[in-house]
Amino acid sequence: MADLQDLKEITGEATTAADVVATEERKPVVDAQGRTYATGKRKDAVARVWIKPGSGKITVNGRDQETYFARPTLRLIVNQPFGVSGRESAYDVVASVKGGGLSGQAGAVKHGISKALQLAEPELRASLKSAGFLTRDSRVVERKKYGRAKARRSFQFSKR
Repeated sequence: MADLQDLKEITGEATTAADVVATEERKPVVDAQGRTYATGKRKDAVARVWIKPGSGKITVNGRDQETYFARPTLRLIVNQPFGVSGRESAYDVVASVKGGGLSGQAGAVKHGISKALQLAEPELRASLKSAGFLTRDSRVVERKKYGRAKARRSFQFSKR
């Protein structure tokens, strides 16, 4: 290890993999239209999300956020990444979601927005990662087992 330190001092270059990653700066990933794309997933839902600088309008499957996610809790879930990063009404979001139910779809859109935000502004990665928004929530419904009423629930026991 001392040899690596000596080599680093002499050459002034990064010598370990951690040093290479630390010196490498993340750059924003933006397409020709100024959009950033990411895919979010939750349960069986998959969301394709594009964000671009704008007024904060969120469109899901061609409909406004308020009409698609009617429950306030689902809208709260979708807007969480903007609240954590302090970018409320700074980006317009266009998302197309397939599969799953509304709760899973809201989680997938949240995951996609978080990933797209950190691609658009790499300095937001630390706050989004510490909030846990960049990690896919892997919890899914447990399958039903044979001899059981549901995944874990047994049939009612009858003594006679």
